[in-house]
Amino acid sequence: MEKSDAIVLRTIEFSETSLIVTLLTREFGKLGAIAKGARRPKGPFESALNLLSVCRIVVIRKANDNLDLLTEAKLERRFRATELPGLTQQQRLNRLYAGYYIAEMLRLWTDDSDPHPDLYDATLQTLKRIDGDAPLGASVLAFELQAIHLLGHGPRTDSCVDCSAPMDHRSPNFDKKTVTFGLLEGGVLCDRCSPNHHQTVVCSPNALQALQKGLCLEGIPPETFTPANYSELRPLVSRYIVTMLGFVPRMSRFLPTAVDV
Repeated sequence: MEKSDAIVLRTIEFSETSLIVTLLTREFGKLGAIAKGARRPKGPFESALNLLSVCRIVVIRKANDNLDLLTEAKLERRFRATELPGLTQQQRLNRLYAGYYIAEMLRLWTDDSDPHPDLYDATLQTLKRIDGDAPLGASVLAFELQAIHLLGHGPRTDSCVDCSAPMDHRSPNFDKKTVTFGLLEGGVLCDRCSPNHHQTVVCSPNALQALQKGLCLEGIPPETFTPANYSELRPLVSRYIVTMLGFVPRMSRFLPTAVDV
């Protein structure tokens, strides 16, 4: 038997009494497990397996592609976006959908049994922000950028991804009013190379600087995103993610349109 902290990413009814659960664990990465008796009114898991709940689990790992066996889950923190005081019903729904989006992205982005403790910690921090009074749009965007970096998909932002020409937008000599970002290439493009590429996005140097800060290991505090930066980065990051995945995530249509929604 193995023990780990875990976040519930998905549950599927398996039988009249059991569930198949997808968990993001700190020690083992993403795993799928069967929770026998989880659907019983007085089952062994109580409310620990609700979506986005944080729990301490005991699991029996199985070889090959077989589902693991979840034997115990003790609730440590429940996702309660729909119960937050002082918000309208729509605002609560926005936070709920943001949580669902994060769960979907973690399922799509991560591989089974590939642990990323830093990603687990970033997810936990983001869920706490969504469950609180932090700016919603900025919190989700900050998480996306940190996850992209931690999973090795970070774009190049300091030089042309095609010819490697330096493009230090932080330098006082950088006089460009706009910067071209190549979605397929995964990074910025210089003026000479950008006409040769399709599927590009144009953004300001300020937005690119915020993007670079968000891609660092520590991430960027959501409160530092300005409305102007968010309005540029939200569509850029969404299109970059779609390019990486090859399809549009189901919950992405519910993403906040403003930094502080």
